[in-house]
Amino acid sequence: MKILIAEDTKDLNRNITFMLEYSGYEVTSAFDCAEALEYVKKDSFDCIILDIMMPKTDGITALKEIRRRHILTPVMLLTAKSEIEDRVEGLDAGADDYLPKPFAAKELLARVRALTRRHPLMLHEQLTFGDVTLDTSKASLTASSTVRLSNKEFEVMLLLMTNSDIELSTQYFIEHVWKNEPGEQQDTVWLYISYIRQKLFLIGSDVTVAGEKGGSFRLSGSDAQ
Repeated sequence: MKILIAEDTKDLNRNITFMLEYSGYEVTSAFDCAEALEYVKKDSFDCIILDIMMPKTDGITALKEIRRRHILTPVMLLTAKSEIEDRVEGLDAGADDYLPKPFAAKELLARVRALTRRHPLMLHEQLTFGDVTLDTSKASLTASSTVRLSNKEFEVMLLLMTNSDIELSTQYFIEHVWKNEPGEQQDTVWLYISYIRQKLFLIGSDVTVAGEKGGSFRLSGSDAQ
């Protein structure tokens, strides 16, 4: 698998590159976002790792440009910022994951594996509920129009689609999407439920996610069968 890393701190860039190559990945290394964007134009990658705070062009701006080009490659942001507003900004820009600095090598590798592996349920490439279709090969939702889902949005929606006949608890999502990661609580689940509701509205679907913060959730729609 091919990974693109954009990190301006040379020692950290070299360490991440060595660690990924040692783990069997093919790595392309860039030291600023302009260089990374040039690589993105010329080649395809299985995962992109962007540092947020870099000279010339910051990681968020580069991410927006990647998504503007309709490149759906999973993107992980490296950030020294820990405020929720900064995390939300990155997720809203199209990031699939974020990793605060400093981080352990094992955690970075685990997150890369999570971003690049295909879910076994993706063998069923399209799942439908009511008027909305989830394309598992593209991580996209379609009704009147189509929208791409981030990695975590996709995992949440996949659980909702494949368990549409039952209610799923907040704790269920924490266990199955966030794998009981430390610090992941009901606020995070509620945030992603809100993201999915917004995207269902944006594509003109009659389907929504029923449930209240801290409770259980299920898909709901007048045309659902």
